[in-house]
Amino acid sequence: MNVRSFLKLVEIQTKVASMIPLALGTLYALYRFEHFYAGHFALMLVSLLSFDMATTAINNYYDYKKAARTHGYGYETHNAIVAYKLKESVVVGVIVFLLLLAGGSGLLLVAQTGLLVFLLGGLSFLIGILYSFGPVPISRMPLGELFSGLFMGFVIIFISAYIHTDDTVAVLALEQGRVHFQLNLTETVYLFWFSVPAILGIANIMLANNICDIDEDIDNRRYTLPVYIGKANALALFKLLYYVSYADLVLLLILGVHPLLVLLLLPTLIPLRRNLARFDERQEKATTFVLSVKNFILLTAARIGVLAVALLL
Repeated sequence: MNVRSFLKLVEIQTKVASMIPLALGTLYALYRFEHFYAGHFALMLVSLLSFDMATTAINNYYDYKKAARTHGYGYETHNAIVAYKLKESVVVGVIVFLLLLAGGSGLLLVAQTGLLVFLLGGLSFLIGILYSFGPVPISRMPLGELFSGLFMGFVIIFISAYIHTDDTVAVLALEQGRVHFQLNLTETVYLFWFSVPAILGIANIMLANNICDIDEDIDNRRYTLPVYIGKANALALFKLLYYVSYADLVLLLILGVHPLLVLLLLPTLIPLRRNLARFDERQEKATTFVLSVKNFILLTAARIGVLAVALLL
């Protein structure tokens, strides 16, 4: 396996879906709590990126093993194991290495930050594995968009902010055989609403992927959300989720971001609507799926910019 085939196996272009929430959570902690710990950030970066790559590799390996139809729909090119004729043992070895790297760096982070990171991180690991593996993987159910959006869009942002907050948002500790848990509900709600664009943007990446694969998924008995509701309804939902994310502008005002900075986000509607029109015309994995990734970057990068300006002010 060379670098090119490895990057294809882990679909490196989709890792933006986990790296941007990491950046958002980190900037939020800087803006809201004025704290940043470089060591915590580095450990989470390694753990998150390694695990994201591992789950994608598991998903591709599982698709390769379970495929009922091994030709057509671009199968010969979009699955790295087939396209690069990768040995199964090598793929499994890469998956194990990435999981060990993710787990090791994650445990180091837990040792420095506490049990809450262990609980949320462990739950995220479990969902990540079940997403691609098991008798009925989440990715083969109509729940993929919900789980990927919530865990990658909110839980990652929450942990990314929490590791810099010195227990300002929540505390989970074991004291004399008793579990002690405190949650700052106000800060948690603020953080959730701040995460809404990331939640919906990541859900739409999954939704766009499933829309592009709907015919192949029907043949391979993958009962994703578009298979259940139909392509027309899935396309309508795809548009709706983006527009709902703009309601978050009102919540940014409530959070105290300057109104002029919020207005800077409105021009992103122009390229977003253009990308939506292109995807509505044609839904192909090789050509238009990337528009969902571009939309996600557009929406979240704009918010990163607003946060950066807010920090400077």
